[in-house]
Amino acid sequence: MVLDKGYKRVLTACAEQSVEPSKHVLYVSLGEQKLTHYHEGAQVAQYDCRFGINPPSCVENSLGTPTGLHFIDEKIGDGAPSGMVFIGRVPTGKRYWEHEEERNFVTTRILWLRGLVPGHNAGPGCDSHDRYIYIHGTNLEADFDKARSHGCVILRNDEVIRLYDTVPSGTHVLIE
Repeated sequence: MVLDKGYKRVLTACAEQSVEPSKHVLYVSLGEQKLTHYHEGAQVAQYDCRFGINPPSCVENSLGTPTGLHFIDEKIGDGAPSGMVFIGRVPTGKRYWEHEEERNFVTTRILWLRGLVPGHNAGPGCDSHDRYIYIHGTNLEADFDKARSHGCVILRNDEVIRLYDTVPSGTHVLIE
């Protein structure tokens, strides 16, 4: 089997951190604005995605998407309806169109990331988990090209459900 460039990049990042790659891996290309899902080296799916309002950054409070190797530490939102708004990782009981407030909400599902590169996306001042960096849905699907986050990776709601239902906790995620 010929391995895809994104998959090879994830394998290299895992080797650099001396971790065994998970069976499912995600490769997030900031330049292409794509999230690619692989299972044992074969591409399963590819999704358009959006990122932080500021340039990529691992620095706390930067509002930039952190780069480097991560893994899905927690999955939140099992069974929530599409469009459910989460505040502080807790469902509000309302879907985004039921909220009077207009802002970029965290919706539908949360895949909470934890960085694996000490001093880059793990540890004081740069920790992706402590920064609450997720892969999540959005209420801005109608204007997806303009959707931006505080550093998270944003997917359309039906796509984040599909991804959530397919990948387990522990899945490696490379953002570059």
